[in-house]
Amino acid sequence: MTNPKNTRTKLADLAKTIRSKNAGTDKITFDIIFREKATYEAVKRSGALNRDSVCATLNVDPARLTDFVEYDPGYAIKFTILRLRPSGSAGDADIFGAQQYAPFLDFEIDMTT
Repeated sequence: MTNPKNTRTKLADLAKTIRSKNAGTDKITFDIIFREKATYEAVKRSGALNRDSVCATLNVDPARLTDFVEYDPGYAIKFTILRLRPSGSAGDADIFGAQQYAPFLDFEIDMTT
């Protein structure tokens, strides 16, 4: 999974699922789900995915991040942001919120911690 010379691994190589979708008309929710507990725990332990890194990755003001949850029973990290405008309104570029997860595909996790 990791190269001994480079302990940083792309989230897309670690997670089973990385997705985003509407959470009502005013929010988009993100799910990062792992296959096995060990990988999930290693990512959590790395501390790389946190409120600040999520906001930086999405380039959103921290006030727009409404939820950030490490959901142990589902080996998942979940977070939700407020939309700038309601889903489907004039100027909305992603009516379903399904295209917002892409920046997390290349997000790197240091797996040495």
